[in-house]
Amino acid sequence: MTKAQRLAGLALSAAFIALAVAPASAETLFKIVTVKDDVTVGLNDAELQEYGDAGGIAKAIAAKGSLTLWQYAVTKQGSESMVAPRAKIGVLAASSLRVEPYKQPFKVLPHE
Repeated sequence: MTKAQRLAGLALSAAFIALAVAPASAETLFKIVTVKDDVTVGLNDAELQEYGDAGGIAKAIAAKGSLTLWQYAVTKQGSESMVAPRAKIGVLAASSLRVEPYKQPFKVLPHE
C-alpha cells in the first residue's frame, strides 16, 4: 500500500466518522393542502424515519385522525431569508386533502 493510498483511506475513514457523529438537524419540508389553505411543515430525521415520505404522513394523519407537526414559515434573520419553525400545529384528517414534498431556496432551521 502506498503512502497516497493510506492517506486516501484515512481521509475516507475520517469522513465516515464525521457523518456518524454529526447531529441530526436536517429538516425536510412538506406542504399540507387543506380545504381552507395550505401549510408548510417540517420533519427532522427521526420523524422522517417514523413517517417516511408524503404518503406516509398522509397515512398517519388518516389513521390517527390528527397529527401534531411543526409549521414552518419564511423569516428574516438580519438580511438573510430562511425557513424557521413557527409553531407546533395539529393537522386534522377531515380537513387535509393532500401532502406533498416542498422545496424552497432558503436555509431551513431545525425544530426542537
